[in-house]
Amino acid sequence: MNEILKEKKISAISLGCDKNRVDLEKMLFALSDFGFEIVDDVHDANIVIVNTCAFITPSKEEAVANIFEMCLLKSKNKLEKVIVSGCLSQRHKSELMKEIPEVDAFLTAADNEKICEIVEGLYQLPSSKQKLKNGRVFTNRGSFAYLKIADGCSNVCSYCTIPRIKGRYHSFPMEELVEEAKYLARNNIKELVLVAQDVTRYGEDLYGANKLIELCEKLAKISGIEWIRLHYAYPEKTTEKLLNFVKKQPKMCKYLDIPLQHIDDGILKSMRRKLSEEKTRQLIEKLQAEFPEIALRTTFIVGYPGETKKAFDKLCQFVKNTKFDYAGFFPYSREENTPSFFMDNQIANRVKKRRLRKIQKIQHKVVSEKAKANLGQVFRVLVDYFDETVGEYVGHTEFLSPTVDFGVKIVDNENVCAGKIVNVKFFDFDGQNYKGEYYEPSK
Repeated sequence: MNEILKEKKISAISLGCDKNRVDLEKMLFALSDFGFEIVDDVHDANIVIVNTCAFITPSKEEAVANIFEMCLLKSKNKLEKVIVSGCLSQRHKSELMKEIPEVDAFLTAADNEKICEIVEGLYQLPSSKQKLKNGRVFTNRGSFAYLKIADGCSNVCSYCTIPRIKGRYHSFPMEELVEEAKYLARNNIKELVLVAQDVTRYGEDLYGANKLIELCEKLAKISGIEWIRLHYAYPEKTTEKLLNFVKKQPKMCKYLDIPLQHIDDGILKSMRRKLSEEKTRQLIEKLQAEFPEIALRTTFIVGYPGETKKAFDKLCQFVKNTKFDYAGFFPYSREENTPSFFMDNQIANRVKKRRLRKIQKIQHKVVSEKAKANLGQVFRVLVDYFDETVGEYVGHTEFLSPTVDFGVKIVDNENVCAGKIVNVKFFDFDGQNYKGEYYEPSK
């Protein structure tokens, strides 16, 4: 490393999804391996990377606000360089370069692996052509890590910008994923969260056949890996074969995140979703009747163009009757150059907000009832970290996805440590976290 760079510290702000977070963690590792010190606080750094999202308008607004904040620090000589990565930079690089010239570099996905050369260039230094090593600087607290198995998407849903940002779906080679998982295991990672825009299509583009189960079988053989979780399983690809594998393979978390988006047939067709209302209902009924041990998370969009009161009421009734373990709801966001952007019958924001509040209230009641039913029961909990502010360990079960669902706070510290799976008896739920105590079965 050049003498000029030896004292430079780098920090990052991660605003993207789990898939973008993986990209950032690999960049930070490359920078760390190069010789930079990675620091948590941007105020301690000389260089800041803002890793952005551009999926919906609120995400873009959040990203721009953070970029401006870092540029303000730079104008006050509290930062030297501001770098922007992620989907906002990928999608709007040319416009952003004109509108925010204070940013020193806007990166596309192809630039990520050249991050060290790019930083050298910002200081007018010749490239050292360092050979990159594979690794990660973990940006989340816990004993889990995301394993990105594919990028892009070929589903072309009418509301989604991902294909325009990331391109068509492309799987990563299985042998590379297995090696990355082994690296994660060596770094005390106990749970792999497999992420892609659609994990259930893994391998079809690369191998000409679906290879998700084969990949999971290989990952399950890795010593040190205890749990494997799937995010996100598309409904039309959630087959009985996959469900049986999740049920029977001990290391597979009994948990699926299946984005349904709606239940009304007219809306589903307009969204270009592959599964009809009838097929969707059949899938959920099958899951709950034949695979009750698998916790089910889903997401829905409210206020999509043409969503009538009747269609929305049908969705509310579906959520009420189905009693999903977890469900997220999002108001429709009108994104430029998507088919739904040009549709008639756009829903007013005030109506979307009202519908959002109503359906969230329905799901909150469902979740509260389910949470109460878990009190007094004993569950296996993977301990993530010790929260010094409250003096308790925090973890999650296999039916609680880390950072997405509720956490578990453990009051007994003598028999608990980070990275360990322990039995915990739940005795309270505050709406955000379960609380439990270490439980040792009687011999």
